[in-house]
Amino acid sequence: MSRVGRVERTTKETSVLVEINLDGTGKVDVATGVGFYDHMLDQLGRHGLFDLTVKTEGDLHIDSHHTIEDTALALGAAFKQALGDKVGIYRFGNCTVPLDESLAQVTVDLSGRPYLVHTEPEKMAPMIGEYDTTMTRHILESFVAQAQIALHVHVPYGRNAHHIVECQFKALARALRYASEHDPRAAGILPSTKGAL
Repeated sequence: MSRVGRVERTTKETSVLVEINLDGTGKVDVATGVGFYDHMLDQLGRHGLFDLTVKTEGDLHIDSHHTIEDTALALGAAFKQALGDKVGIYRFGNCTVPLDESLAQVTVDLSGRPYLVHTEPEKMAPMIGEYDTTMTRHILESFVAQAQIALHVHVPYGRNAHHIVECQFKALARALRYASEHDPRAAGILPSTKGAL
């Protein structure tokens, strides 16, 4: 069974198309109009080995907020769709990724219950190109709300804003990959004592 999600989201502010294949090879085709965000979504697909297509047209003449947020919402919904019934998956995943002086620790539970814990160094540079660095938390909030997962992201240290954000996306990609992969010892088993995820 293919684990593919496809979501189209259209509002007065944005038009978003997201397609994701959880069992892909890391083939990525992303265009949001926000260069650094495209770079982060590329990291998500490549390090998660997800085939990922994202096409967003947004009101960038105002700012990048709506474009970034609505893309994250659609991505979360597509990820949830692609997970399907979650039978036989590992469910939990974690990864620690260094990027030069920065370090990100990410742990995920594909629990069906949205919850985010997010910490990163204070006094980061406010912008990376046209990317507002305060949006990283909002991206994760939006993704978690739609994907319905529990996500803990911790960056204990780092100086360069680019590195701080990028190591989060790389660690997130790996943690999602590990959590969503099929456990050969648990074929046909839902990884929950509650009987539902």
